[in-house]
Amino acid sequence: MNAPEPIPFAPEGPQPLVREIAPGEAYPVANLGPLRAAVEAVQGMAQAPVAIPAASALSVASLAVQGFADVETLGGSRPVSLYALTIARSGERKSSCDAPFMAELREFERKQANAQREAHTSWQNAFALWKGERDRILGEAKKAKGEKRTGAHVDLDALGSEPSAPPSADRTVTEPTFEGLTRLFSTGQPSLGIFSDEGGQFLGGHAMNSDNRQKTLAALNDLWRGNPIRRTRAGDGHATLYGRRLAVHLMVQPTVARAFMADPMAADTGFLPRFLICEPPSTIGTRFHANARRDGAVLGAFGCRLRAILDIPLPMDEETRELSPRLMPLTPEARALLVRFSDAIEKEQAPGGDLAHVSGYASKAAEQAARIAGVLTLWRDLKSPAVTVQDMGDGIAIAQFYLGEAVRLADAATVSHEIDRAEALRKWLLESWPHPEIMVRDVVRLGPNPLRESPKARAALGILERHGWLAPLDAGTVVRGAARAQAWRIVKGGRDVV
Repeated sequence: MNAPEPIPFAPEGPQPLVREIAPGEAYPVANLGPLRAAVEAVQGMAQAPVAIPAASALSVASLAVQGFADVETLGGSRPVSLYALTIARSGERKSSCDAPFMAELREFERKQANAQREAHTSWQNAFALWKGERDRILGEAKKAKGEKRTGAHVDLDALGSEPSAPPSADRTVTEPTFEGLTRLFSTGQPSLGIFSDEGGQFLGGHAMNSDNRQKTLAALNDLWRGNPIRRTRAGDGHATLYGRRLAVHLMVQPTVARAFMADPMAADTGFLPRFLICEPPSTIGTRFHANARRDGAVLGAFGCRLRAILDIPLPMDEETRELSPRLMPLTPEARALLVRFSDAIEKEQAPGGDLAHVSGYASKAAEQAARIAGVLTLWRDLKSPAVTVQDMGDGIAIAQFYLGEAVRLADAATVSHEIDRAEALRKWLLESWPHPEIMVRDVVRLGPNPLRESPKARAALGILERHGWLAPLDAGTVVRGAARAQAWRIVKGGRDVV
């Protein structure tokens, strides 16, 4: 048998193992409807990936309108609350994209906080008078007998209940615990948002530590569905809060996102699939001042619209602060379009389908589309009678983008695991394996534990071959005294190991 020809290698030798992530689809900016102009204005100013300001605009709009109406979906009435997770590394100008959309909300909160402080002073005075009168009645009742004591009951009834403290004016929080969020829902606004351009503080904070993660995830899942919040604590008794709404937008760096997305509890509880997740390609290195553009009129119009919605009283019971949002139906055409989208997504979730490995995200895609369409509709007109086919089409396009991102990031996670296994094999081959050649059976029998299965061993060997760490030998080459159907020669520093 003729000796195999030498296998050429690049002069620089074997290449480092890299985690190649396929590029995502372009963000469907044209489908942002009434939010498009503001998103393009912020993107032009910050020159960040357009998906970042798009997520900010959708999230702020969701927070603004979620208390006024629920939207019809194929599964019944649902909130228009959106949860968004935007992944971008430091320097991508996440804060610069978020700030213009949050500016009017922050100013609204500031003015409401000033008014709340004045109301709190008045409440303190009213409470002091009420308590003083109550203490007087109780004091006299202790001394009285017979009819006079009965009269004290009448006086207490006439005095009435304790004056209620003015509710907190805050509409947003950054890193709440479950207890803190519940307390704020109880004493503050029934429509809230968890918004943070440093979302790692929340994902890595007290609410998400090992002791609290499960109850926090369960509570946020319930809020996304519009379910009541149930809380039971020693000393406080049991409380149930109905009619609360929550929007979420967390901006996190890739390392934080990877760790959180790898947490089985976050995936198994269905928490992650409730998020609109994206990791847009970086624009760092292309953001030149000459290309920056600012459209103050468009941003001013967005702020005015947001302020107009915030100034409208929420539909709620003043005593329990329970929201009573109306139901916004779909037009027949919008519903038919949503059914077609849902059926197409369902088909791809079958075993072997393109979406089978992300069924958690895919199964919620139609509902996400309806929620997004509801947000766009209400942002344009809070009194809109129904979601039109145009808005539903836009909602579907945006939901498809985020589903595509979920697929891409799931595939990237798989690639990452494969690269990690290949790297473990590379180190083992160079540091522990005594022979110049390697076969699949060697790896399965003696290699690193994660590779003791033939498919995994073959995948890792293939990666090392593509990166130049292994040179394939011709079928029939003699390796350790026998002709082998498949084997590789180990490469180190650009040369075969001998």
